[in-house]
Amino acid sequence: MPIRQLPELLINQIAAGEVVERPSSVVKELLENSLDAGAQSIQVFLEQGGKRLLRVTDDGRGISKEELPLALARHATSKITSLEDLESVSSMGFRGEALPSIASVSRMTITSRTEAAEHAWQVKTANGTTQAAVPAAGVNGTTVELHDLFYNVPARRKFMRTDRTEFSHVDELLKRFALARPDVGFQLQHNNRVVHQFPPARTDEAVLKRLEAVVGKEFVEHVLNINQQRGSLALRGWVAEPRYNRAQADRQFFFVNGRVIRDRLVAHAIRQAFRDVLFHGRHPAFVLFLEIPFASVDVNVHPQKHEVRFRDSRSVHDFLYSTLNHCLADVGVGSGALRPGTDVHESDNTGQTGGWAEHQPVMPISVAEQVQSYAQLVSSPAGASGRAGGSAEFVSAQESDGFPPMGYALAQLHGVYILAQNQHGLVLVDMHAAHERITYECLKSGLEQDGIRSQNLLVPVTVHVSEREADMVEVHSSGLESLGIGCDRTGAQTVAVRKVPTLLQKADMTRLLQDVLSELVSDGESLKIESEMDEVLSSMACHGSVRANRQLNTAEMNALLRDMERTERAAQCNHGRPTWVQLDMQNLDRLFLRGR
Repeated sequence: MPIRQLPELLINQIAAGEVVERPSSVVKELLENSLDAGAQSIQVFLEQGGKRLLRVTDDGRGISKEELPLALARHATSKITSLEDLESVSSMGFRGEALPSIASVSRMTITSRTEAAEHAWQVKTANGTTQAAVPAAGVNGTTVELHDLFYNVPARRKFMRTDRTEFSHVDELLKRFALARPDVGFQLQHNNRVVHQFPPARTDEAVLKRLEAVVGKEFVEHVLNINQQRGSLALRGWVAEPRYNRAQADRQFFFVNGRVIRDRLVAHAIRQAFRDVLFHGRHPAFVLFLEIPFASVDVNVHPQKHEVRFRDSRSVHDFLYSTLNHCLADVGVGSGALRPGTDVHESDNTGQTGGWAEHQPVMPISVAEQVQSYAQLVSSPAGASGRAGGSAEFVSAQESDGFPPMGYALAQLHGVYILAQNQHGLVLVDMHAAHERITYECLKSGLEQDGIRSQNLLVPVTVHVSEREADMVEVHSSGLESLGIGCDRTGAQTVAVRKVPTLLQKADMTRLLQDVLSELVSDGESLKIESEMDEVLSSMACHGSVRANRQLNTAEMNALLRDMERTERAAQCNHGRPTWVQLDMQNLDRLFLRGR
């Protein structure tokens, strides 16, 4: 066929294929327009999941009569005027394709009124034809109403799912907007029934109520506040304690400058921060907001703006990882006493405000001493003097009402659990899991102090990689050397490994190096070597920890409790299992029906 200009309607329908996938795609574009217009209250009305009717009403600035036809023209927008604006986008929408694209696959009516207008104006469009604006009744703001989505594109319409499925997509979308903009009120109606009513939240208490309504009460009960800034980067929001985790990644919300995104680099940084505090196969829960200069992030890399590209991805990755890693390390075993919304950076690592004692970090020890350090204590004979000392210590604490966070040991149950009493009630401790975390953190501290030791290979190992991965060896040679790996590029797609970390001498270095280089290519960052070392240290900690059925006297049990209080991440073992459980007096009273 000869080259020819496509009809305007077909052009818009092709564009609609990029931005309009289902009713939720339409709602997303309309909500972004409402927020850009300064709306403080937005209502979404649906019938049949949005397939039959979809209406979004806001109280924003509105569109004047003269601009209404332009709003339905392609590449017409009030949000950018130059290339500089495009490289520093601060609005939610900016392409100028949403409304004309949506209008090309539905019957659309727009009714809008500005503050200066005497009344509202309305335009209707169908099959690519836009009628002239006519006067209409309406308050300040804009209403966009769609009937019969994809009525003129049968192939697209049959790909839509059931009413319930399409509604659920809109429901989840609205929840994300409700999290992103707590200052804005949102209402969702489906088939004339109000499903959600989120009033504007302008106080900390109201924001937590909004958070609870969207993510759930249990999440709020386990949240840790994050409010950290480094240079031009800022991270705020909430992350749940590792003990609150999910089988699916359905409680993960990440926003960049108020825009919800899915990004591999972000996911990698968060996954690495949680790597030794979550049980395998489980997922963390979080609602996090990254604030970054608009010019430092490109939001114009995906038609639906789900993905972004950071101009300095490494600094973003490091900032996210270090902030979350320190937050989880600061929690300690006292996190169970944290109130929802308590900022972990405003309390000590036990989670208590003001503290029973000044908790110092575990002192690094040499590798030779790491496994034996605590075993010297638990191997001491259980004598009467030890028990008497422990009892005296417990009585003294009771009299002074000065319980430490983990309290004092009462007994040992079946050689597995330690029973202790603290100011809240009963504490149950899995002694092997707790000691495993203590030993593991000691090993890591010793490794950080002594540095990564490496050894030369008698015969260099040749590893076959892609050309881009081989390039990474030259770019990151000094970084690999600091991690104990000495390697050189020997060809376009080959690398020779000459030196390896001592702790990883039995590891599959071919697979490990390939994984490291692959991550460097895709993410610009790799923590694979550190992860492998953590696995080795984890195994050492497991074998060097006190075993089940080991009888401990009171002094030894109390020593373990004190070590837990000054050890980072002590609420979980390094496999992600919980190390302790708190049963407060209210729960105990409920078990025995006291007060009824």
